[in-house]
Amino acid sequence: MKKTLLTTFFVVTFFALSAVSASAVVNDTILVGLRYGDSALFSANLENAEGEGYAFGWFDEDRQFEAVGWTEETAISMTAAGDIYMSSGGNYSADEPSNITGYLGPWHVEIDGFGNFDEAQEAARDYGGYPAWIDGAYVVRVGAYETERSAERAADDLGEGYAACSSDTGILVTVTRTTDTLFEYDDSQTFGIQPDNGRQEPVTWFKGYKYPGGFAYRRPRGGNLSVINVVDLEEYVKGVIPYEMNGDWPLAALEAQAVCARTYACRASKHLSAYGFDVCASTDCQVYYGRGSGGAAPTDRSDQAVENTAGEMLYYHGDLVQDAVYHSSNGGATEDAANVWGGDKGYLKGKADPYEAQTSIPNYNWSVTYTADQLTWILEQKPSMTGGKNIGTVQNVYVSEYTPMGNVKKVTFEGTKGSLTVTGDTCRTIFYSSTYGKSVPSLRFGINGGGPSTGSGITVNGNQTLSGLDGLSVISVSGKISRLEGNSASVITAAGVSNVTVGGTASKPTSSKNGTFTITGSGNGHNVGLSQYGAKAMAELGYDYTEILEFYYTDVTIW
Repeated sequence: MKKTLLTTFFVVTFFALSAVSASAVVNDTILVGLRYGDSALFSANLENAEGEGYAFGWFDEDRQFEAVGWTEETAISMTAAGDIYMSSGGNYSADEPSNITGYLGPWHVEIDGFGNFDEAQEAARDYGGYPAWIDGAYVVRVGAYETERSAERAADDLGEGYAACSSDTGILVTVTRTTDTLFEYDDSQTFGIQPDNGRQEPVTWFKGYKYPGGFAYRRPRGGNLSVINVVDLEEYVKGVIPYEMNGDWPLAALEAQAVCARTYACRASKHLSAYGFDVCASTDCQVYYGRGSGGAAPTDRSDQAVENTAGEMLYYHGDLVQDAVYHSSNGGATEDAANVWGGDKGYLKGKADPYEAQTSIPNYNWSVTYTADQLTWILEQKPSMTGGKNIGTVQNVYVSEYTPMGNVKKVTFEGTKGSLTVTGDTCRTIFYSSTYGKSVPSLRFGINGGGPSTGSGITVNGNQTLSGLDGLSVISVSGKISRLEGNSASVITAAGVSNVTVGGTASKPTSSKNGTFTITGSGNGHNVGLSQYGAKAMAELGYDYTEILEFYYTDVTIW
């Protein structure tokens, strides 16, 4: 069906205008980074999942769409303008492939003086070119030449126009897997595409997943394209829930997850100034895959959970919670955010969790063993965590402090050249190695095979240090209670029998008996905020989503 664009831009009301009182959302619309930074794309494809066609333009400051062009093609590619090579497989690249079948150069014949898209489109057909929106004006561009001289010759042959070069911020739109150019865009406003199929909720394929809403493409400083999904907040939450929690879990658990996901999305954005979007689509923020793919997608129940809690978020003392964080399972107790990441959050306080034990949790208890050589290599690969400190060959590693909740607060490594103590979440993440396929899943663990080699005190109950042993009461394995005399004693540890001396020199072995260290624990994640399996357990016991949230977040309100 033919569409007409007049000189005055038409405005598509992209979403309902009920406002959410949060900095990352404008008119209930959120910007989700699908590809950016190292994952930015030279060329990005779209294909209509329903209906056909697209409008070209931008999203204004109110996140409403202003259109300056359109196409009825159903499969299109947005590519960084410049030298574009196409392979026999229909893939676009900036470098010439061995099986090249097409080329689009940066130079064109440009003809200006058009008042609207229809005029430019009609002229483009006559000249054998395509319409473009360049610096706020409609032009027609003909050809895609490698050199300026070639474009000048073409202008002479055409008898009209002049040579013009695509800039390093330009974006070319083609029919996917062809060199048929549909449109070019180069303007200070970020390029946007609205899937135009006459429906209120368009759905479009991108990288194997179906996404609702529109798309924006940023190339402000040249290079590859950042791809952003411009989507209604509630649709976004529907695209998060089944990828962060099993979509078939009890409804109350899914409702609690929906409130967390919505709250997290609406917090002050750390990505907006750097990349131009509110929240990313990976585990760095929240996993988001829109309406899913053929094999994985939101469920009726997960969608119902979003609809049942529409607009609801977590507040603390009247302010939107800025860190509605969650994890898979805590192993028996959550933890204060201050002990994990630093910075006190009144709503993120640790507490014993009696609920996880009442449901089935895969791989809840775990164990992983490292050799001294493996730990030595792992530490060498992580200067950002070690501060660049080289402690030589690891001889010993142990938990040097627990929190009152029984979670790990500090881990100490001892080596041939010194020692290193890490704190908080680094206590687990420092052990991760893709090379060895090993990791420490949570902050609730103990280490067998090592212990402190020096020190002026003994740590008991996780966080209390004794300056001496003299006069302490101890209980033996037979139940006999006796008092110690002096500052030394023999104790049984996981590594065997050791002599403990306070105020002296060596108090424990400086290396494991067989050169290995076994870390045994429970839970999976950073232990802060909502336990997803705990939420499942509470829902199975009959708790509703508000009770679940009020248990895991301290002194919050939900509205």
